[in-house]
Amino acid sequence: MIVGKTYKAWLKQLKQKIKLAQFKAAVSINTQLMELYWELGKDIVQKQNEANWGDAVLNQLALDLKLSFPDMSGFSRRNLYAIRQWFLFYSAENEFVPQAVAQIPWGHNRLIISKTKNTQEALFYCHATLQNGWNREQLEFQILNYYYHSKGKAVTNFKNTLPELQSALAIETLKNPYNFDFLGLGNDALELDIENAMVNHITKFLIELGKGFAFVGRQYQVVVSDNEYHIDLLFYHLHLRSYIVIELKAGKFKPEYAGKLNFYLSAIDTQLKHPNDNPSIGLILCKHKDKIEAEYSLRDIKKPIGISEYKLTHALPKNFQSQLPTIEQIENQLELEEIKVSKTAKKIAGKKKKI
Repeated sequence: MIVGKTYKAWLKQLKQKIKLAQFKAAVSINTQLMELYWELGKDIVQKQNEANWGDAVLNQLALDLKLSFPDMSGFSRRNLYAIRQWFLFYSAENEFVPQAVAQIPWGHNRLIISKTKNTQEALFYCHATLQNGWNREQLEFQILNYYYHSKGKAVTNFKNTLPELQSALAIETLKNPYNFDFLGLGNDALELDIENAMVNHITKFLIELGKGFAFVGRQYQVVVSDNEYHIDLLFYHLHLRSYIVIELKAGKFKPEYAGKLNFYLSAIDTQLKHPNDNPSIGLILCKHKDKIEAEYSLRDIKKPIGISEYKLTHALPKNFQSQLPTIEQIENQLELEEIKVSKTAKKIAGKKKKI
């Protein structure tokens, strides 16, 4: 059998179709399960109200359902209680299970209703999960870092510098503040330390930035009139279809930062931007900013620029922060352990050969 380019291209198309069908099937099955849970929660609430049954009925119901459906999981007393709570959470404002709720896994659903205060916030995280493809750990990270409250909160001039649709998407793309706890740096970290840590942990940094960011480079060089300049971090956003220039500042925002970033954006638009790309966007990440001062700084600038704050360490008291190892130290230790394990395995393999 001759396997040529035509066959390989056809096989690739078939694989894509099969994967798409598998995904649709998984979504369909999950949706059906969520609809079943919705009806189950509805029935439990109705029967408890009509018959004045207490929570003890959940024990009996869990036992009977397990006996009737031994191959199905999800009928424990604990899960039946969660199903009832989930139904009560959404049913006050929805007659049927909301579409976004039905499309995410049950584990995500349980996490969302346990960590959010109202259906508006909960539905926001349901949609964000679908849009970003978050697993449960990533979802919890975003909830704990107040993604709902920070998204779209950066100070920007986008409404004056971008077309309406592009402006709305750009505003929703940026947030304030950004949380860089995962970098393992203290609040006195210098700009270069932060930049190095971001590149070393680029995957987590991209997750914190949000969906659509593609990393282009750090200290990206642009040449203007024989003078070299270096942009801290350069990204391309796949949905905005524009370059994103990020400048890091370890201290408080200063008005002159906006002027420098405006210069960089002009250089990128002239030298790098494709004719089909949208205008490049700038983002200043600083430790602190005065909102009024930031708004004044952007008022007459023609390039789209946003200003956001970042947080390095806020979850631990200072006396604990200094005692904990950094991410780099942990990774170095893990590498040493891997080397030790590898050497031990080789020794054991050598002894076996001799025997």
